[in-house]
Amino acid sequence: MRHPHTRTTRRRAVGALTAGLLCAAGLAVPATAAPAEAPVASAPADGLALTPPMGFNNWNSTHCRADFDEEMVKGIADLFVAKGLKDAGYQYVNLDDCWALPSRDANGRLVPDPVRFPGGIEAVADYVHAKGLKLGIYTSAGTKTCNSAGFPGALGHEYGDAQQFADWGVDYLKYDNCNNQGVDARLRYTTMRDALRATGRPIVYSICEWGENKPWEWAADLGQLWRTTGDISDSWGSMLSILKQNLPLAPYAGPGRWNDPDMLEVGNGGMTDTEYRTHFSMWSIMAAPLLIGTDLRTASAATFDILGNKEVIAVDQDPLGRQGTVVSSEGGRWVVAKEMQDGSRAVALFNESGTAQRITTTARAVGLPDAPGYTLRDLWQHRGYHTAGTVSATVPAHGTVLVRVQADPRWAALPPAVELGLDGSPYVEAGTPAALTTSATDLGRAPARQVSVTLTGPEGWTVTPTSATGTASLATGRSLRTGWRVTAPPGTPTGPYDLTLRARYRSPSGTRVDTALPLTVSVVVPPPSGTSYLGDLPWLSATNGWGPAERDTSNGESAAGDGNPLTLGGVVYAKGLGVHAESSVDYYTGGACETVTADVGVDDEKGANGTVAFEIWADGTKAAATEVLTNAMPARPLTADVTGAQVVRLIVTDGGDGIDSDHADWADARIGC
Repeated sequence: MRHPHTRTTRRRAVGALTAGLLCAAGLAVPATAAPAEAPVASAPADGLALTPPMGFNNWNSTHCRADFDEEMVKGIADLFVAKGLKDAGYQYVNLDDCWALPSRDANGRLVPDPVRFPGGIEAVADYVHAKGLKLGIYTSAGTKTCNSAGFPGALGHEYGDAQQFADWGVDYLKYDNCNNQGVDARLRYTTMRDALRATGRPIVYSICEWGENKPWEWAADLGQLWRTTGDISDSWGSMLSILKQNLPLAPYAGPGRWNDPDMLEVGNGGMTDTEYRTHFSMWSIMAAPLLIGTDLRTASAATFDILGNKEVIAVDQDPLGRQGTVVSSEGGRWVVAKEMQDGSRAVALFNESGTAQRITTTARAVGLPDAPGYTLRDLWQHRGYHTAGTVSATVPAHGTVLVRVQADPRWAALPPAVELGLDGSPYVEAGTPAALTTSATDLGRAPARQVSVTLTGPEGWTVTPTSATGTASLATGRSLRTGWRVTAPPGTPTGPYDLTLRARYRSPSGTRVDTALPLTVSVVVPPPSGTSYLGDLPWLSATNGWGPAERDTSNGESAAGDGNPLTLGGVVYAKGLGVHAESSVDYYTGGACETVTADVGVDDEKGANGTVAFEIWADGTKAAATEVLTNAMPARPLTADVTGAQVVRLIVTDGGDGIDSDHADWADARIGC
C-alpha cells in the first residue's frame, strides 16, 4: 500500500517509481498506451474472475484497529446475506493487513493473531463458506507487510505461505508491494503465481503493485487483477485522480484480467452521496473490482442503496468484459461508454466540475448503429424512456447520470425522454430578484404531450414564473423555456441552496410521466472593488485531494488548520491558499474582475516529494496554466485575464502520477476587480 501521508496510514517502505502516466487535457494517458483498437483478451482457461471480483475488504474502514477481528468478519458475511448483497453479486469477504502475529513460528509458518482470530483463519473460512461466500487474505511481496508493526511478508516464503492459505480454505489473495528489497516485480509476482498454482486450489490472485511497473502490460499471465494506482482515500480529489489514471487502460482489461483502481470508499463519510454514486458508477463502467470498504455494521440506508444497485452492478459484471472508454472529456464534461454483451451501451455522463453542467452525446458517438429510435434506461432512477438518438442530461456538480442505451424496434412502447435544464447564471444575491430560465426538451422520436413545469425553492424564497409553464405538445428537439423570478430573503447566508424543477407530460399512448431535477443555486455577494487577497474572500466551493483547502497556510495533513506557513523554495509567504491535488477552488466574480495573479509551486513541507500543475479558469475557458512542477523548481508567477467571468476556478492537478505528497501553494494570490 502507498499513500500520500504517513501519520495514520501505511506507506510503502521502498521508494516508488512513478506510474509512468502523463496528464493531457485533464486525462491521464499511459506513457506507452495500447492502441485503441486492441482486442480484449480472451477468457483464461482457469475460469477465475471471469467478471470483476465483488466483495468486501476491511482496510478502508478499520485499518489495523482492534475492531478488525473474527467477529467483525463473520458479521460482514452475515450482512452480505441479510442485506441482499450476496444476491446482488458480492462474494468475497477479504481480510487485509494485521491478521497475523509479527513473527513466524519455529517452522517458519504464519501464525494468525490469537486475539483477533481465536479460532484461526480456517474457522473463519468455514463460516464464510457456509454462507455461500468466499474468503480472501492479504500479504506482501516483501520481507514484511506495509503496516509499521512489521507483520511477515511472503518474499522467500511463497510456496509455504501459499500452501497455508490453500489449507485454510482461502479463495483470494491480495499481494502487496512493501519491503520488496528491490527485487524485480515480475519475478516476485511470478513466484507467488507459481506457488498458488502448485497448491491445486483455485485462488484469485490480486497483484497490488501500485502500477509502478505497468502491470497491465505483463500481469495478465500472472493474476486476475492488478492495481493501476496508489491507494485511494476517502476524498473527491483522490477518487478523481485515480479515475483519470485508470480510464486510459481499457484495452488491457477483459474476462479474468482486470484493471484495479483500488477499493470502494462508498459510505465512509468523506464524500457526499452524489459523489459516492459517481464513484460507484465510474468503477462499474470501468469494469473495476467492486470491493466494499465501509463498515457495513454501521452503514446507512443510502450506502446500502448505492452498493446494492443491481442495474449498476450489471454494468460492472457484464460477461463481455469490456472496460468503458472515454468518448469525450471537454471542460470536465465526461462521456464514458461501455459495450455490453447484448449490444447495448452503458453510458456515463460524469460532471467533474463544481457546478451543474449539461452533458450530451449521441447513440452513434457511443458506438450504436443508426436506428429509428433507441430505448434508454436510467440506472439510478430505474426508469425507461426512448430517444431519437440524443443522450443528454443536466448533471449536478460531481454527479453522474448512468444510462443504458440500445437500438430497439420497440422504442415506441416507452415515453419520450424529456431533458430538464437551467440556462444562465445560477447565482443569486440575497434580497435582489434574479432571473432564471429553465428548459424542458423532448429528446424522443415521439412528441411529449400536455407538458407542464414547476419550480420550487427553499422555505421563504419567492419563485414566480415570468413566461409560460406549459405547452400542449413538444416535438423532437423542441423545448419549453420558462422564465422565473427568484428572490432569496434578505439576510440569507451565502452558500448553495436547492431548487427543484419538476415536469409532467404524457406519451402519445397516454402514459403519464413525472420527472424532477434538483437545481443548485448559490447565494453570493459581489467581490469588493480593487485588489484583494483570494485567501480573504469567500469561495463558492472548494474540493481537495487530501484534507481541506487552507487559507494563508499550507495544506498540512488531514485536519483543518494543521498547515504551516506557505513556503516555496525557502521563501515564506504570509498570504495565499494551501491545497492538495486534485483541487478546485471556485470564486464568484460576477463579471466584475479582470486579473488573477499568484506565485505557485510545491510547498517545501514535503521535502522533495510532489508533482503538480496549476490552472486558472474563467468560466469554461482555461485562462492560464503551468507545466508540471516539482519541489525542486522555484515558484512560478502565474497571471490570468478573467475579464467578464462569472466564476474563477483555481485548479491543481496531480501532474499525471497520482496524488502523493502533492502539497500545492497559491502564494500571494490576488484578484483585481
